[in-house]
Amino acid sequence: MEAVVFEEFGGPEVLGLRKIARPRPGAGQIRVEIRAAGVNPIDHKIRRGWMEELFPTTLPAIPGREFAGVVDALGEGVTGVAVGDEVFGWGDTGSGTYAEYALSRQYVRKPAALSWESAAALPVATETAQRVLDLLGVAEGETLLLHGAAGAVGTVAAQLAVARGATVIGTASPAHHERLRELGVRPVAYGEGLAARVTELTSERPDGSRVDAVFDAAGRGALPLSIELRGGTTDRVVTIADPDAATHGVPFSASAVSDPLPALTTHAHLAAEGRLRLPIAETFPLTEAAKAQSLSESGHAGGKLILLPRA
Repeated sequence: MEAVVFEEFGGPEVLGLRKIARPRPGAGQIRVEIRAAGVNPIDHKIRRGWMEELFPTTLPAIPGREFAGVVDALGEGVTGVAVGDEVFGWGDTGSGTYAEYALSRQYVRKPAALSWESAAALPVATETAQRVLDLLGVAEGETLLLHGAAGAVGTVAAQLAVARGATVIGTASPAHHERLRELGVRPVAYGEGLAARVTELTSERPDGSRVDAVFDAAGRGALPLSIELRGGTTDRVVTIADPDAATHGVPFSASAVSDPLPALTTHAHLAAEGRLRLPIAETFPLTEAAKAQSLSESGHAGGKLILLPRA
């Protein structure tokens, strides 16, 4: 099969398309013929070697965690699914999804109304958004400051928070503000003057805070400002993107919940019904994986990036 492989840490240029053996499913695994694979910011961070403490990588490695595809083979003990079924979910550790085939133990059935691209876009974004909102305890009547609201995780988090009855102030470039307004978000431009822009939309509480919680999905150095807007406390501030989190005393959330499949099924049906939107910014063939990761790394994708192994 063909797969995108990197044999050393570095920039996008270390990615290359290789012919490798098709993986064999072990006990409890399925093999999936991949129709679409999601590209996430964590992919380029792993490729650069920045995440070795959290996600040790054995080289050579195939990037990618999420997929949508057709069950191609069953490992010993697998029940409830058959060859030919359409599924989506997460590739197993060591079985990256930037490939024509991958192995998985964490998957659910794909709703018929959900496209391959949309299905592949959901696992990482929805699990991360749900996990962090739960960690923050975002509730009805509260105000959430969401950094990176126009990205894949941010877009999902914004909708889930609004559905909880929260007011969401989302940072994003002005080009994405109208789309965020359509999702019920109060958008503000990131960068210099952000504190003043957030202050205009909020009132000061007795404890000096302006917002109830902060979800940093951007990693653009906004944690000091976030702490200030929380009244000088790191309580209810979480990042998934800033590697300097520990120096500010802010939790870095990276570990997925133990069983993400029930929530993924729920989110998939919401997406299939049009009640949860995650725009696909662009699709790429496997041969352009480096281009896709470069766009992801720029932070200006404006939606989900998807690889199509059979494009």
